[in-house]
Amino acid sequence: MGIATRVCFVVLALICTFLREGRAATFTFVNRCTGTVWPGIQSNAGSSRMDPTGFVLPPGTSRAVQAPSGWSGRAWARTGCVQDATGKVVCATGDCGSGSLECNGQNAATPATLAEFTLAAGGGDDFYDVSLVDGYNLPILVEPAGGATGATTCAAAGCSADLNERCPAELRTEGGAGCRSACDAFGKPEYCCSGAYANPSTCRPTAYSQLFKSACPKSYSYAYDDPTSTFTCAGGRDYTITFCPVATPSVKSSSGPGATTAAPTGPTPTLPGATPQMPRSAGGQDGQGVMLGDNSWLASLATGDASSAPSLPPALWASPLAPLLLGGLLLVVL
Repeated sequence: MGIATRVCFVVLALICTFLREGRAATFTFVNRCTGTVWPGIQSNAGSSRMDPTGFVLPPGTSRAVQAPSGWSGRAWARTGCVQDATGKVVCATGDCGSGSLECNGQNAATPATLAEFTLAAGGGDDFYDVSLVDGYNLPILVEPAGGATGATTCAAAGCSADLNERCPAELRTEGGAGCRSACDAFGKPEYCCSGAYANPSTCRPTAYSQLFKSACPKSYSYAYDDPTSTFTCAGGRDYTITFCPVATPSVKSSSGPGATTAAPTGPTPTLPGATPQMPRSAGGQDGQGVMLGDNSWLASLATGDASSAPSLPPALWASPLAPLLLGGLLLVVL
């Protein structure tokens, strides 16, 4: 066999390998918040590492990151990050505990809005979603390139609403910068879909997950929210991940971890623009769902204390019909 023939065979083999494995997808991270965010990226076990695993993203900017073929993992935004004199990075929400700009395989601390992906390898479909199962810190929208072909096929997934604005008092954390999940806040099996509730038949939507779902219908609101929250698209697409998708903020300078300016020294500072703010419309609503007032009575339902619940005769609270009455009351409120 001649040298030219052997070279042709090698080239053909490489082409076949490329076609079988598929090309790498590009994730473009866009910050439309009015302050800096620090995206974090974690690869699932057994998946190749995406590089970098964390970076700074000033307001009004974007950054493209290549994902390995067949990559699976999650991405999120860290907020309120500060850097002390030793160089350690700590964030108010979404902190991955690495102490640095990169997350290096570590996950986001709750609460954090998560964009989750399983990309196709060697043909097939990508799967993606935006999850509020671990709580919420920022609005996130995931959009595949090329546009939607169905309700959950190559369609935009995510949450454009500001859940921090309507978060029940008992779930609010970090001074209103995050909204915890009921599982994180109360640890009960019925909220965590664990123990006797570890299957779709027994783990049903709760008052809290329904609140999240009403505001963000294209996001996971609890662990078994699959039918309306898992999106698919033919493999090979690129994706745009937008933080604060409804915002149109002006670009302003920001110092902090990963910025081009020198990091501050001395006592841990508060960084200008470190807490992203979403625009507010008249009356405090943004058209993405209902605004709720003091929802502390929901915590009473979670803990079994009805003392702060809406006024109803004691006999009704003790009645077997109480769950139905509460459900009707919730529908009126929502």
